[in-house]
Amino acid sequence: MRNYDIVVIGSGIIGLATAYAAVKQGLSVAVLERHARCVGASIRNFGFITVSGQRAGEHWRRAKYSRDRWAEIAPQAGIPIAQRGLYMPAQRPEATAVAEAFLHTEMGKDCRWLSKTEIAEKLPFLGPHEGVLFSPHELRVESKTAIPQLANWLTKVHHVDFYWQTQAHRIELPTITTSQGEIRGEHCIVCAHHDATHLYPELYKQAAIKLCTLQMLRVKPQKSIPLPGALMSDLSFARYDGFAQLPEGKFLGLLLDQTMENYRQFGIHLIVVQSQDGSWIIGDSHRYTDAEIPFRDEHIDALIIAELQRLIPNQTFSVRERWLGVYPSADDVVLKYSPTNGVAVGVVTSGTGASTGFALGEELLTLALNSNRKTI
Repeated sequence: MRNYDIVVIGSGIIGLATAYAAVKQGLSVAVLERHARCVGASIRNFGFITVSGQRAGEHWRRAKYSRDRWAEIAPQAGIPIAQRGLYMPAQRPEATAVAEAFLHTEMGKDCRWLSKTEIAEKLPFLGPHEGVLFSPHELRVESKTAIPQLANWLTKVHHVDFYWQTQAHRIELPTITTSQGEIRGEHCIVCAHHDATHLYPELYKQAAIKLCTLQMLRVKPQKSIPLPGALMSDLSFARYDGFAQLPEGKFLGLLLDQTMENYRQFGIHLIVVQSQDGSWIIGDSHRYTDAEIPFRDEHIDALIIAELQRLIPNQTFSVRERWLGVYPSADDVVLKYSPTNGVAVGVVTSGTGASTGFALGEELLTLALNSNRKTI
């Protein structure tokens, strides 16, 4: 096999973003993926690039930067932007207080509280609510097609070599031993999340990483309803750190612990996005364990659908697809390591890879090129 400046392990969004960061610097890049194609968290999510609601500070700035990169790259790669913007109806006064507090933070810049006229025009189907917070920052792509399109674009336009069905077994730079033989790289960046525990088990153990299993559905409304953007509900105000860590968000969370205990125990909140065929992707739940939960819980799906019907009453929905997602989780939103010279390991431990991946890819490239031996 030929020599590369950078070998990336993992073809999810973090791996692809890292490969893009490297080719922008004129470096030769190979991507190793143990499956025949990307089948993990990056294609099982909403494809929702979320800025408002990310944890305040560095992670929110990662999301803003990554959102701009998505807007720049998507048309070049032939990836349609399916939706723009986020609408968050406040269903109770305590959620309104969260929204108002958020608008007074740095993160609330350019967001606004919609007028009653705007709500009637854009969201006439909403159930009872106190008002609607609008964020203009968000973008959505269809993740199950966008990820392979991005990989194809990196191959054709930026000459990134992809080695599919190739699992990395050992990294001893400049040699990386794989299931298909050896490959040589000056630097290696591991972006395979929990699939790479065999490479550096002590790092994953030290970080106390759990796995989060989530449930999602694709539904079709009985009556065609065009959504102006993504939708969330009060449960999201109490879950997303950018809202939930505000004093008002903490108060809302305590209230929901009492009034919606069955939702909170399964980590359920509501995101609704629309695909080009008119169907909606809805979810999701969050269960944290030492291993992926392989079985769906029908009760959780019923709770998600019930919350959708509270947000949008007088409508029925037929379920078209159901699936499980899984991602690594830890107290920190992102983990970055340089276990040895020339090697970087990156793990998004907050389910925000699509939203922050392009920023994190650049950070991981810098970490590998600087050959740091320390843990960040």
